[in-house]
Amino acid sequence: MTEDEVHKLAKKGIADGKPINGNVVETHISWVILTEDFAYKIKKPIKLSFLDYTSLESRRENCKKEIELNSRYSPIYLAVVAIKIFKDEWILGGEEGQPVDFAVKMKRMDSSIQMDALLKKTDVHISRMKSLAEVIGSFHAQTKITRHPFKLAEATELFNDLAQVSELVSKELGGYFHNIINESILWSDAFLTHHQRRIEERVERGFQRDVHGDLHSGNIFLFDKPILFDGIEFSEEFRQIDLLYEVAFLCMDLEAFDRPDLSKSFLAYYTTLVPCFEVDEDQAIFNYYKCLRANIRAKVHAVSSGQVHDEKSKLDHLVETKKYLVLMEGYMNFRFSIF
Repeated sequence: MTEDEVHKLAKKGIADGKPINGNVVETHISWVILTEDFAYKIKKPIKLSFLDYTSLESRRENCKKEIELNSRYSPIYLAVVAIKIFKDEWILGGEEGQPVDFAVKMKRMDSSIQMDALLKKTDVHISRMKSLAEVIGSFHAQTKITRHPFKLAEATELFNDLAQVSELVSKELGGYFHNIINESILWSDAFLTHHQRRIEERVERGFQRDVHGDLHSGNIFLFDKPILFDGIEFSEEFRQIDLLYEVAFLCMDLEAFDRPDLSKSFLAYYTTLVPCFEVDEDQAIFNYYKCLRANIRAKVHAVSSGQVHDEKSKLDHLVETKKYLVLMEGYMNFRFSIF
């Protein structure tokens, strides 16, 4: 589908015999039509380095995969729904007509209780970390162990890809932040070489598992029993990772919101359920993974700052870039126990 067609479906389409009359929210790789009770997620027909949604069949299969994987920890995923045109009407579901695309149908949840929204309002109490750790820990304890071998060259390239934005950072933020990028690359190269064997051992020890893959505060509804959503379905490489890399994203995200207390509390509860730190070296590896997660966020915001056309959006992305580079600098200077 095209963007125009998605908007026509949202405004003039039919679902369950009723007008949809929904709003469209756009992400990097999908459109989501929001109705009063449901959300319909439609994958964009695009090809990127890490996914290919260009064919109708690939979009259908990835919708099915999204339901299958997210249903491991979330009750909000309902069905894959065909999108059809019948007698010049756009229809979600129904028996008649040939599918022109597919959507993931989900229960619509209150966005005001997404964890990132609550963090922005400083409305997350440390007492909530126990239930969050229980939900994530229970899922991680049961999910499938995978054993993809660690590849030093690929890990090095992933971190060092930040160099692509070093010139932009130097121009927009100055030499200090440019130096953080250069120093971090040297630090990462040395770290990965030094700790390669322990990272390999962690794969052998069963700490690499098929998990969520994108576990940050924006993908959590903070009910009394929290609900995770929007895990990665399109890439095993992004999803089948070390447990430390998975929870490092959430802990880094909490620290980016200036809530190290939440990060520390979550990790303390989590590790009582999933004992994933075996030796002191694992603390250094966890810290490295937090730095890597901040690295990726810094790059995304830096690239975005060069793609937007209004000055405010550009400035917002540069502020975020600076924030994550400062976090990286702190992780590089890590010296003390995380507990």
